[in-house]
Amino acid sequence: MPSDTRPDEDGTAVPPGRRRPPGDRVALRDDLRSALPDASAAVVVTALVFALLWTRMESGASDTVAVMPFMDDAHTYWMYLLSQAFGWSGLLWAWGTVMLGLLLSGPRPARLPASRQVLERWHRTTSLTTMALMFAHALMFAAELVRYETKVDWAERLWVGFADTFVPGWYDSGTGRIAIPLGQGALYLAIPLGLLFYVRHRIGANTWRKLHRFVIVVYVLSVWHTLLYGTNVWYGQWPRTVLWLLQLPVAALLLLRLLRPARRVERLGPPSGATGAARPAWWARAVGRVVAGAVVVGLVIVVVSGRDGGRDRPAEPPAATPHAQETD
Repeated sequence: MPSDTRPDEDGTAVPPGRRRPPGDRVALRDDLRSALPDASAAVVVTALVFALLWTRMESGASDTVAVMPFMDDAHTYWMYLLSQAFGWSGLLWAWGTVMLGLLLSGPRPARLPASRQVLERWHRTTSLTTMALMFAHALMFAAELVRYETKVDWAERLWVGFADTFVPGWYDSGTGRIAIPLGQGALYLAIPLGLLFYVRHRIGANTWRKLHRFVIVVYVLSVWHTLLYGTNVWYGQWPRTVLWLLQLPVAALLLLRLLRPARRVERLGPPSGATGAARPAWWARAVGRVVAGAVVVGLVIVVVSGRDGGRDRPAEPPAATPHAQETD
């Protein structure tokens, strides 16, 4: 016979006759207003990254120019630099919002830097800012492609820029054939998964919670996209090592969250206690813990050994272009 209780957001039971107070239903417009300081900080960070990339390109120290020498002109390729800047600030904000999410969904620390309600609001607002930064990153990349395609009319240029940026499998140049779809996958998953929070009263908390777990996939795709296509971390030098190193606390918190989940129903008891329909879920949770542990070990090996997939800087710079220009 079904229980007379239903799970609350934190895993406790709420009697069916008691409704959650209206204040618990967070409106998107309220979080958008709350995200203004966070978004403003993101704009400042993006501007600082853009200035750094511009300065490095002007001084001849840019790794992007080392990979693509034809781009040695910051005044011409400023939209590409701005796309890179949005990408790096987006990845930083994604790191922060994932860390907050794992902190809130794992074991309850004895001390938190702020109240749980404040941390939850930060998690939501940084998530909204991350989505905006990801979209701006893609939009500026598309704008650069539109500027680059000078051999066709404007309608064709707009289509090429849009298709290469937003249509999976369309971009057909070099590493981008893999890296661009990874970034597209991250963007197309991030938006619905981030906004589902605001309709969870319609789809149900349990459904939302199951779908929200895939946010970690968004983050993995974003990092993978950066490692493959981020020319600033293209070579096997300290920037790439730092990027790998930053993934250690994420993986460690994920492992801790899986080993000691805050919700009792997610805790892994003895396998003999899982019978019938609960057995597949038990095995899924067990495999997830093993995979997370293996990721932590793998990250430590990568950072310690220095074998992080970075390329050697070539003696002669490659004469690479994004792709051949479209023609009528």
